[in-house]
Amino acid sequence: MKRFLLFFLFTGILQSITAQNGPVTVYTTAENTDFRLTKTSDTTKFYQVGQPPETQVCIIVDPTHHFQTMLGIGGALTDASAETFAKLPATVQKQLLTSYYDTVSGIGYTLGRTNIHSSDFSSGSYTYVSDEDKDLKSFNIDHDRKYRIPFIHQVIAAAGGRLTLYVSPWSPPAWMKDNHDMLHGGKLLPAFRQSWANYYVKYINALEKEGIPVWGLTLQNEPLAKQTWESCNYTAEEERDFIREYLGPTLKAQGLGEKKLIAWDHNRDFIYQTASTVLNDPEAAKYVWGIGFHWYETWTGSSMMFNNVKMVNETFPEKNLIFTEGCVDRFDASKLKAWSLGETYGHSMINDFNDGTVAWTDWNVLLDEQGGPNHVGNFCFAPIHADTKKGELIFTNSFYYIGHFSKFIRPGARRIISSSNRDNLQTTAFQNTDGKMAVVVMNQTEKTISYLLWINGKAAKMESLPHSISTLLF
Repeated sequence: MKRFLLFFLFTGILQSITAQNGPVTVYTTAENTDFRLTKTSDTTKFYQVGQPPETQVCIIVDPTHHFQTMLGIGGALTDASAETFAKLPATVQKQLLTSYYDTVSGIGYTLGRTNIHSSDFSSGSYTYVSDEDKDLKSFNIDHDRKYRIPFIHQVIAAAGGRLTLYVSPWSPPAWMKDNHDMLHGGKLLPAFRQSWANYYVKYINALEKEGIPVWGLTLQNEPLAKQTWESCNYTAEEERDFIREYLGPTLKAQGLGEKKLIAWDHNRDFIYQTASTVLNDPEAAKYVWGIGFHWYETWTGSSMMFNNVKMVNETFPEKNLIFTEGCVDRFDASKLKAWSLGETYGHSMINDFNDGTVAWTDWNVLLDEQGGPNHVGNFCFAPIHADTKKGELIFTNSFYYIGHFSKFIRPGARRIISSSNRDNLQTTAFQNTDGKMAVVVMNQTEKTISYLLWINGKAAKMESLPHSISTLLF
């Protein structure tokens, strides 16, 4: 064992030294250029520099310290995405699948989320059981066989036969709730807590019977939000108790104890309060794999509350953090080319990864030209939209910004230190299992910024274009 550990340590050091002597390959996406995940350099080399002067802009990388391991990056496979996909010609469908899931020609998504019956991004509300069927004898997922199940099968095939997929409910059936409505919040009635716990099991088993493996589940999408669409409210204490007394024991008893259970699944604002309430209870915590979070209401400007995520990571390092949903809402077709779409993603992903996040999930992978379909008019942006009349895809720059992470930072990669000495360059970095380092650098300013990529006394001269994101590989 000692020999193995010494060999592993020596190999890691050797890879780092070799990387510093080799060339740096740069991929760039930049406003007012044709660069879209474009290889812009593969000849830049490191040279001996020692201590940089105080005035020198630097990205300082330290590969000798490792942090969380990357699980994956991807997007949600919703009813809206599946229905839009079905309206496209076969050649365009293939283009979409290749763009997202191919590791060479696309951006290499490996992670997915899907909804347990309807969400706002469905054409209408529906469930998998008849009214008042407490024993769930009528349970079936026939509704999903038209669009969503075939779509997920094609996604899995495009991803090479493997996708890390988790499932989330937006609301129990109306008859299980105190407001007798799937919409507008309301709470799960005590009499139906066991039935609802059984519902998760039924759904997971039904998907897997269809040949769709399920990696995990979240307890409830946005448990504090009373939405005009499917929603259900839990306090942190109610979430803790439902996990401890119903959902956790039911998953274990039904042979699904290995599925990864994710708590919270809402914004960064109350993430610490809920995480501490759930995870400070040992009986609830033993069932919980990690804490999921979104960015809504907290994502504008510099008020994205990243520090709350960091505090959860510092307090509960044995649990995992996963970004479970984010999009730019209030769809406006005239803004499909807005550069801020991608920069919102870049800013969030860099900070979330630096705060310990192991996986990052965008919202809908595909929407139509109106930002839907959505049965309550809650239209939003996606990285790719479809013009269903022309049978064409519209790529927003957020697709490329996400790709700067998903294409080059692969599952199994471990985060390393990447520190910027100036606020106008944001950065994060990972070392992949093959030893290659991927350093992401984002510039939201109007200026070209020259900087040094510095590692252990050696540096490579780099340049960051205005409103750009780059991934540096070496």
